[in-house]
Amino acid sequence: MNEKTFFLYDLHMRTSANQSAQDLVDKAETSGFVSIGILQNVAASGIETNDDLQKFINDTKNYPCYMGLKPAAPGWSKNLSKELIDQVDYILMAPQYMPNGNKYGDVMEVKDFNCYIDDPEDFMNRNVEWYLKILNHEEDPLDILGWPLFLPPSIRREYYMLWTQERMEQIIEAARINRIALEINDLAHTPHAEFILKAKKAGVKFTFGSDTGDYRSFRLDYCKEVATLCNLTEEDFFIPVRKPRK
Repeated sequence: MNEKTFFLYDLHMRTSANQSAQDLVDKAETSGFVSIGILQNVAASGIETNDDLQKFINDTKNYPCYMGLKPAAPGWSKNLSKELIDQVDYILMAPQYMPNGNKYGDVMEVKDFNCYIDDPEDFMNRNVEWYLKILNHEEDPLDILGWPLFLPPSIRREYYMLWTQERMEQIIEAARINRIALEINDLAHTPHAEFILKAKKAGVKFTFGSDTGDYRSFRLDYCKEVATLCNLTEEDFFIPVRKPRK
């Protein structure tokens, strides 16, 4: 896969102390990216109120980029103005914070090295239920599922045994029915080619995401490698519609 058959874009970028929105826009232009999307978390570390959301819109709306939100869990939109949410171009949610993830009732951050898994099979059943709750949650808007198929470090050695065909197909079917794109995440190196090919066959769209707020932005080495392997073209990608700003 090369620039003749697809365009470079990234819908999972963040501003930080190390890079401003202007830095991202400037680097996108010099790096040959057709478009980028800047995300803000909807959580305690990001947007909590309508004033927070309005500030994010005001700070981002005049840049030539997409604007997105990354909530942590279903139910997030009830606390924010629909009028403001409707000004955002897309919503991405990753199943990274999993409630009741084990028999002890822990809320798990699955990318944490200290994420405690007491029973891998039981965890996977709960994990797939969490994915399906996110994908099928009709009350909240959702365009992209981030970090698909990522597993906690403590059970990653069993990755291909735990992500069975049935479990993968459940996620793909829910994404297809709800018209939700699947992120190819460069930081997490997920999902793998077999899953992407199954989702492509089902008609599911994809996005690229570097998921960084520093010098690693715009690399996308894993994204480009696996997209090449799976023969993805521009038609296989989800492109947001830029919403009117107020």
